[in-house]
Amino acid sequence: MEKNSEDLERLQLLDIVFTKGVNALSKEELERLHDLLEKKDYGHDKKAKKSKTKLLKKIGNAIYDHEVKYGNSFKMS
Repeated sequence: MEKNSEDLERLQLLDIVFTKGVNALSKEELERLHDLLEKKDYGHDKKAKKSKTKLLKKIGNAIYDHEVKYGNSFKMS
């Protein structure tokens, strides 16, 4: 049952990303989506695996942007 709820959550977050962009999600939602995508195995589909990698990069950049914008970054300036 846990798997189905995680799949549903992943799909809901992905829907938001594809309709409104990664900036529409909070940092916590981005981190959750990142974790859910990391767990999901797309090994059977080369194109889906490539899309997953690109999306994880975008999510990582958006998380970093949130950290810089709101002062939670380890960046020294």
